[in-house]
Amino acid sequence: MNVMPRRPRRALVLAALVSALAALSACSGTNAVSQSVAGSNGYQAGDNGLSWLAPRDRPNVGAVSGELLDGTHFDLSSWRGKVVVVNFWGSWCHPCRSEAASLDAVYRLDRARGVEFLGVDVREGRAQAATFVRERHIGYPSLFDPSDVLALRFPGLPPNATPTTLVIDRQGRIAARKSGQIFYTQLRDVVARAVAERT
Repeated sequence: MNVMPRRPRRALVLAALVSALAALSACSGTNAVSQSVAGSNGYQAGDNGLSWLAPRDRPNVGAVSGELLDGTHFDLSSWRGKVVVVNFWGSWCHPCRSEAASLDAVYRLDRARGVEFLGVDVREGRAQAATFVRERHIGYPSLFDPSDVLALRFPGLPPNATPTTLVIDRQGRIAARKSGQIFYTQLRDVVARAVAERT
């Protein structure tokens, strides 16, 4: 009877642990946004922090347009003058699945105040993303971005993890970023702060 030596068995256990840790970290960090796009390596590791910028320090959002999951064309500039929440997500990402209900709940509460929400679905097929949206009854639209290139249109405070949530002020500038899963109370608070601004 062949008995596996202890050392190789330990190596197998160690390899399994390394694989599990890699899977857990797949939703955040420097690989969360494709860094090979246009040779850009300007992304920092996700830190799960919430950043708020003073108006004078806010970078302007670039041109953001593309196809929504339903195939229609969308241009973010059509929402200029409104507070906009932009959430980068993928159905393959556990924190994205966990925060989806909170995002939709805040959207349904705050859209009457002129707040718009936009999802940016990254690194997956359209059918998989559409199923996710339909099954969770998400009411706001999502851009289809399988190559994850739209992240480059948010300079200065780019999405550096999946998920990342950005709050855009009425002037089309990035006011806030939450790197990692955002919670209901955090989102309500940061949206209320942006809505309260009059500049």
